[in-house]
Parts: sequence; C-alpha cells; structure tokens
Amino acid sequence: MDYQKLIELAKDARKLAYTPYSHFPVGAALLTKDDKVYVGANIENASYPLCMCAERNAIYRSYLDGVRKDDIVAIVIVADTPNPCSPCGACRQVMSELLNKDTDVIMTNLNDNTQIVKVKDILPFAFSEEDLK
Repeated sequence: MDYQKLIELAKDARKLAYTPYSHFPVGAALLTKDDKVYVGANIENASYPLCMCAERNAIYRSYLDGVRKDDIVAIVIVADTPNPCSPCGACRQVMSELLNKDTDVIMTNLNDNTQIVKVKDILPFAFSEEDLK
C-alpha cells in the first residue's frame, strides 16, 4: 500500500474523533507488513488526562490483534494544522517502545503537507526497557 492511501485512511479516521473540548480532531492509520491497516482517532474526556490520542489508539488496536513491532511498517498522523502534525510526547514514548526504531512516522495535514521521519528521530534519549534493568 502506498502512503497516500494510508494518509487518506487517517483522514477518514479523523472524522471519528470525539473532541468536544479541544475541537482538534486527529486521525491515525498504522500499516503492517501484510497490508493490514489499523486506524485511530483521538477521544477526549472532561478529565483531560484520561484523553487518548489517535496514534496510541491505532497502535493499541493493532497490539490487541496480535501485531508486534516487527510487523509494523508505518504510522500516519493527520490534523488540520498549518504544518505536518507531529505526535505529542506521550505518543512519542509509546512509539519508541512499541514500534521499531526504523518505522516510518508520516506526519501530515489536511493539505497533504507531509514529512516522513523514523521513530528513532522523534524522541532522542527515550526512556526504554533498558532503563529498568
């Protein structure tokens, strides 16, 4: 699957966001090696710390289906921003553990202004399982 199709799926997922407080819907789409796609959208709660970002929803959905980091090719994040939408710090931390370091992170906006980086580039000095030993 090409990344443009994955971006379109993330844009569709964005329409499912529940954002009554921030009014900032975000969509995500995660691609596996066997071309399976897992989508996510951000879901808010009046107790803000209980909100869940689109990309974490997509990652967690894939893991619940048995997908693991070696199965994942790329993840897209899309929002209505002037520049490509980058993941928040919490999502960067989750990506650093649940995706391979060379997985593509496709940051884009509704105008297809797109930047592709690797997981290893979005969170230098990430806290990892090695830190717990």
